[in-house]
Amino acid sequence: MLKNFLFKFFFFLGIIVISIIFLPSLLMPIKVVLFGGKLMGYWSKISLKIFLSTNIILKGKENLITNEKFFIAASHQSMFETFYLQTIFNSPIFILKNELLQIPIFGWYLKKIGSISVKRNKTTKDNLGLIDKIKNSVNNSNRPIIIFPQATRVLPTEKIPFKKGVGRIYKELGIKCQPVAINSGEVWPKKGHVKSNKPITISILEPINPGMKGDEFTNIIEKNIYSELDLNV
Repeated sequence: MLKNFLFKFFFFLGIIVISIIFLPSLLMPIKVVLFGGKLMGYWSKISLKIFLSTNIILKGKENLITNEKFFIAASHQSMFETFYLQTIFNSPIFILKNELLQIPIFGWYLKKIGSISVKRNKTTKDNLGLIDKIKNSVNNSNRPIIIFPQATRVLPTEKIPFKKGVGRIYKELGIKCQPVAINSGEVWPKKGHVKSNKPITISILEPINPGMKGDEFTNIIEKNIYSELDLNV
């Protein structure tokens, strides 16, 4: 209980402090805001280490895509990956639920860095133009798009089908996909208390080349990520 309180208190306190310090950056070039995002990522690692004795293990560095455009498809068990993946990749452009953009200060940062919002379970004019927004971001930035195909945080033992939209994005973009499997829910689950003395493993899986059908791609990436998380049973 005490570790849970201390970790969450100091983690969120740090995020708030960084957010306040970087408020003027909202009027500055985007690279200043992106630097603040990286600081939040490093703070998540420091907080986990200090209060929970959590080591972060990075597997598959040799699979990292370099010198070409790509997008990331990552598993989503915790708040952790939304912060820390900014330190591994070049400040990814997040595809996220629209509600996050409505959060004061935090939402302002998300808008500033070009995050792409989706209104879940709704057919709206904005959602219908989602692919065009994603293509525009890919064409006009050297930052990769990141999508969470589960579309929500899940428990470590949950194995929900990946959303078909990730297959459409893959097909429309025509670029490589960098799959990432993260077991962060073993330490920092979406429900309940955090757990100490357990590692978080970030697995960078082999890239998937363009050219498949959308459904075929979705099935392969789902199988590969769940296999890495030991959920293919």
